[in-house]
Amino acid sequence: MAAAALLRPRAGSGGPGALWRTQRRQRSTFDVAVVGAGIVGLASARELVLRHPELAFAVLEKEQELAHHQSGHNSGVIHSGIYYTPGSLKAKLCVQGAALCYEYCDQKGIPYKQCGKLIVAVEQDEIPRLKALYERGLQNNVRGLKLIGSKEIQAKEPFCRGLMALDSPYTGIVNYKQVAESYAEDFQEAGGTILTDFEVTGMVMAKESSSESADGLKYPVIVRNSKGEEIYCRHIVTCAGLYSDRLSEISGCSPEPRIVPFRGDYLVLKPEKCYMVKGNIYPVPNPRFPFLGFHFTPRMDGSVWLGPNAVLAFKREGYKLFDFSTTDFFDAVLYSGLWKLVLRNLSYGLSEMYRACFLSAQVKELQKFIPEVTVNDVLRGPSGVRAQALDSDGNLVDDFVFDGGTGDIGSRILHVRNAPSPAATSSLAIAKMIADEVKRRFEL
Repeated sequence: MAAAALLRPRAGSGGPGALWRTQRRQRSTFDVAVVGAGIVGLASARELVLRHPELAFAVLEKEQELAHHQSGHNSGVIHSGIYYTPGSLKAKLCVQGAALCYEYCDQKGIPYKQCGKLIVAVEQDEIPRLKALYERGLQNNVRGLKLIGSKEIQAKEPFCRGLMALDSPYTGIVNYKQVAESYAEDFQEAGGTILTDFEVTGMVMAKESSSESADGLKYPVIVRNSKGEEIYCRHIVTCAGLYSDRLSEISGCSPEPRIVPFRGDYLVLKPEKCYMVKGNIYPVPNPRFPFLGFHFTPRMDGSVWLGPNAVLAFKREGYKLFDFSTTDFFDAVLYSGLWKLVLRNLSYGLSEMYRACFLSAQVKELQKFIPEVTVNDVLRGPSGVRAQALDSDGNLVDDFVFDGGTGDIGSRILHVRNAPSPAATSSLAIAKMIADEVKRRFEL
């Protein structure tokens, strides 16, 4: 059997952000295989191995490195839980997850900044929505929320202009790739195995008459990758982000909800202009539109990201304007749910496409909050791709979705179907819920 890459921290590296090296794979049978080494997959694997140290766990990752896609391309904000529908998983897990994230970073010595966030109303008609958001935040038990006026806004953000703002002092920033790598270290130190360069392309039940009959009886599910390599396991948890729907189909489970990728392009403030932003500055969200709008996000490295926009990506992992995948493109545009979404939000979508092409249009949005920002103060920055789950009626799936299936394989799988923002903030709380569900379903 061919060997896959096995990640372990270098001896003596220690601490978050450790360097990694590859080793030969030593075993091919596991009690549970977690597919996807993003922050949710790694947090879940860590929680599982800590709860069940007597079992064998593996994380399977198609890339050569960890947290390579959504987890490594996000804004780095530790969200406080203001926006989400009271009683929803998003609201519950975000509030719990933020507290756990701060606690974990303190324990591991991972740097973060609790720089706060202002959600700023710049028009009179935004004030009722801002007050409603404040009430929602209180229902979600978000700490320290208060409404402040224009003078208090300027006291916190001297260059920001607004009529009223919702002040969230416990919102923070962190490098989530560093957090994810620390989860991976915890997982490996507890005995877990991480296989990189292992792109899952098939899941089948082992045949009792096969040459692997002994493994086939105890570890009945064969997971194959694109190179023809195999591992045997009893159960599978998928945390595949942009490919969650395709992995569900591979396993014989439902393809719904479908993943439609949206690319978000950021601008960055020039280094000499970063003094204009101290904390996160967000607009009041418009419930008629599906995304939050342009915001100012300070980063751990001292830079400031501006944006993002939201446009359809023509490749699921396409971070550049002209990245294109025929399969991904037709998968999206032939899906009726996408067209229903587009037709309901046509003007918004056209505006996003226009702003994606013209820098001045993006800066105009930013000037609503910081009038001093000019086109000469910004540069085009990085991009990320959001795995947006969409149903056949064109509705954005707004909450976390976890499901499995029926039959020999489906009954042995738990799919994390939709884990959008604030999944990184919520990762430790999500992991606890997944571990509970794995124990219930699989009777570990």
